[in-house]
Amino acid sequence: MIIPLFFYKHANPLDLIKIEIYLRIRMKELKNIKVLVATQDHLIYVDQVNDAIDVASKERGTGIARRTYDYIANKMLEGKAIIALENGETFAGFCYVESWGAKSFVANSGLIVVKEYRGIGLATEIKRKAFALSRQVYPNAKIFGLTTGLAVMKINHELGYRPVTFSELTDDEDFWKGCQSCVNYDILQRTGKSKCLCTGMLYDPAWEQEKKTEEKPEEKKQNGWAIKGTLLDIINKLKPNKNGTQSKKQEGFSLFRKNKKS
Repeated sequence: MIIPLFFYKHANPLDLIKIEIYLRIRMKELKNIKVLVATQDHLIYVDQVNDAIDVASKERGTGIARRTYDYIANKMLEGKAIIALENGETFAGFCYVESWGAKSFVANSGLIVVKEYRGIGLATEIKRKAFALSRQVYPNAKIFGLTTGLAVMKINHELGYRPVTFSELTDDEDFWKGCQSCVNYDILQRTGKSKCLCTGMLYDPAWEQEKKTEEKPEEKKQNGWAIKGTLLDIINKLKPNKNGTQSKKQEGFSLFRKNKKS
């Protein structure tokens, strides 16, 4: 729950106390919610999951299709679903992992949070858990999603997703068939699956490797010698102390060093 700054400036002390009490209660509830990988022990929640999806579909007006009992149950049995339970028994949220394009693409789908538990960061916790599960089960797959929700976009961005064109997403027809139940499907058809009201977001594991490569310090070689550090580092190391002398550490510093032969 986000309270606008202007409200604090004009609210009376009693209202501020009530807000503080409310926020503390909600955060306490979040601490009591366990977000875990679903198993066969959680099959009793399948109908509640689908009911929550129905409610969210009507609220969003996106026409998200209700999944079958077997579909949700299989996700739980396969260890590819995340469920959130308050005090270990009250259903609070759900998400599942689905692979596409010969397992080269993965989507965290069906993210849902029961209305009573919204606004306390539960969606973020579920999404993080689903993301970690996806990386564990499909370490080399690209993780993607389509969303119109600003909150989901923000969570995805924090996890390392980037906005992309639809052409960078899976071309698996079975995935795109899932959009047929959306009220905006005609837009997707008219544009040849190139755009819609949803924003495509993608996480590519290869980016992590690229990032590590970029962060690795480089050595510029000249005639068999290697220059270490930046110019600023070199200047700072060569600066004399206040007494006009160099420290032992500075005396031992050399601008150039000979490369070792392999």
